[in-house]
Amino acid sequence: MSDQNAGNLADEALVSLYLESQSSLYFDELYRRYAAKIYGKCISLLRNEAAAADATQDIFMKLLLNLSRFSGQSKFSTWVYSITYNFCIDVIRKQKKRQMQSSAPEDLPDEEVQEISDAELLEIKVNRLKMVLDEMNPNDKVILLMKYQDGMTIADIAEGMALTESAVKMRIKRSKHKCKAIYDKLFKTRSDEE
Repeated sequence: MSDQNAGNLADEALVSLYLESQSSLYFDELYRRYAAKIYGKCISLLRNEAAAADATQDIFMKLLLNLSRFSGQSKFSTWVYSITYNFCIDVIRKQKKRQMQSSAPEDLPDEEVQEISDAELLEIKVNRLKMVLDEMNPNDKVILLMKYQDGMTIADIAEGMALTESAVKMRIKRSKHKCKAIYDKLFKTRSDEE
């Protein structure tokens, strides 16, 4: 099969063909499709180009070694992104260079967590949103990025994070609340003074 034909195949077909033949042609095509996306996710989470480049290579090694575990029950991209997010979270934890968590309310009981509308989050200016996300703990940041940046469904996030859908919904709800609290802390007093 030629490079051109491999480019026309679905991700799942490339995985199957690679597992059957071990031909690098198929894995090279997956690499071509996902390298920039994975690097982009890594740099947004790790905020360091060298660390993101290293993480991208490590993630592809992990994908290659675990390709036979891809069950096909979800989209290949969902599987790739869940591995990417989990890998980056592990890197962040190992670095132990996380900034001190903001004084935003931590884990409020479910009944005390007020619903923050999606519209409220989307009103935050992009540069301010970047600052807010930088202040959030990685787990909260990741789930918001999966939902709002990557447009993943609750079901896809649940599968990728090995959680129930209701647990994902609650984590998103809490993460949105923390995001809004950090935003208010960083910017409410500034806009009140202006």
